[in-house]
Amino acid sequence: MRKALGRVFAVLLTAVSALSLLPWAGVVAKAQEEQTPPEIRYIAPELPSDALPYDPAHPENLTEDQLYAKSVILIEESTGEVIFEKNADEMMYPASTTKILTTLLGLQHGDMNATVTMDSVSANIPDDSSTIPLSVGETINFQDLLYATMVRSGNEGANLIAMAVSGSIGAFVDLMNQTALELGCTSTHFANANGLHDDSHYTTARDMAKIARVAMQNETFRNIAKTYSYRLPKSNLQRARVIMGNSDNWLNPNEENEYYYPLATGIKTGYHARAGYCYVGSAEKDGVRLISVLLYTSRYGRWTDSKKLMEYGFSQFMSVTPLDLYQMNPSVVETSGYAMDDAQLGRLQLDIQPMADTRTVSLVATRTEVETLARNLKQAVLIEYTRQNFAAPITQGEAFGTMTYYPADGGSPVVYQLVASRSIARRENAPLSIEEIETATYADPNPFPPFSVEFALIAASPFLGLFILIRILMRVFHRDGGRPGKKGRVPKPTNRYFR
Repeated sequence: MRKALGRVFAVLLTAVSALSLLPWAGVVAKAQEEQTPPEIRYIAPELPSDALPYDPAHPENLTEDQLYAKSVILIEESTGEVIFEKNADEMMYPASTTKILTTLLGLQHGDMNATVTMDSVSANIPDDSSTIPLSVGETINFQDLLYATMVRSGNEGANLIAMAVSGSIGAFVDLMNQTALELGCTSTHFANANGLHDDSHYTTARDMAKIARVAMQNETFRNIAKTYSYRLPKSNLQRARVIMGNSDNWLNPNEENEYYYPLATGIKTGYHARAGYCYVGSAEKDGVRLISVLLYTSRYGRWTDSKKLMEYGFSQFMSVTPLDLYQMNPSVVETSGYAMDDAQLGRLQLDIQPMADTRTVSLVATRTEVETLARNLKQAVLIEYTRQNFAAPITQGEAFGTMTYYPADGGSPVVYQLVASRSIARRENAPLSIEEIETATYADPNPFPPFSVEFALIAASPFLGLFILIRILMRVFHRDGGRPGKKGRVPKPTNRYFR
């Protein structure tokens, strides 16, 4: 009996002790929760419920609400002119789009022919990071490293670029921030070379567009940016292999890829939970080059948003040459001596042709600006006529003069030739021009005109006229009697004498 009572007492004591410890258990659990940071979850943005449906047939009507991205900008590459923007100055995390500047600095400061070795510092990245991959101790050509880092978004590759250029990742980050500041990126700060999350690693869509614009002016970077697959040669640890873009549907020409954009020329994807899906894209159409930046958008929204932006930009801008501008407002001259049956009454439009070795010049502007330029083209060019006169006959293709265009960027002038667009016959009874008379005169071996009755009359007419005039004057001033101007004589006296 005593044993049974003891067991009951023990159970009751244990229960009471447990109940007394419950508050402390809550405190401990709360403390552990505070020490463990909550998991950051990516939340895909959605379009507003009241957003108007996007019409692909009219890309010029694009609105902010038709884009998934929280922060957006679209610029024209050659001038940097902003075409479209949405929260472009809001500070955002760039994720792996950081590698645009990393690769650019590698091109500017690295040795393309150097061989670099993957080290343990560069390889120290989170297990879930994107990689090329490269193993510690593996060697790789520096230019191959740049391609592989961009194509595969390799985080260890970005670290190795930093080590090869600056000797340490910290020194390279300092170079990144210095370069960003020099490019006018006043709202940007980098904490690493690959874009892995750091609270002090941020930028804006406007700043990232500035970086991408400078990068795309580098020819080698342009080639890297548009590369979707790249063949890495055999290394000391791995055999030759082909690496593919791990998520860039923008550049993937696979027939099953509905997000492939044929006009795309790059550039770089990015993603982590805090940054969301990001994309810096570029595209070219008829000489117009555009750059778009999307920060914190959805997985597939980055492709649809990019296409919407590019189509909007192409609807606003066009690329033209001086020939295009001239043809919109060609020169027309009035000719003389044309045949009476000429349908255009001697009006002649001059065509334009590039001279030999003429360099190609083009300018990008809005359609309204292009129309204004064409209308006022004669204020920006010098037209000089080399034909001495505009008298018929005129042969199609005959040179009339030149047009010299002076580029707005201060480059060397470009000369084009002005030629007749059609032939114009001469009127049958048209008088000879001075030039024709001179030509005929110098071509005649006899310096004197041929003798004829008409020539004799023409030659004698001045003398005959002078003779007639003299005869008339003599008759007027020397006639007698009642003719005015002649006095009568006084008769001599015969029968008077004077003393």
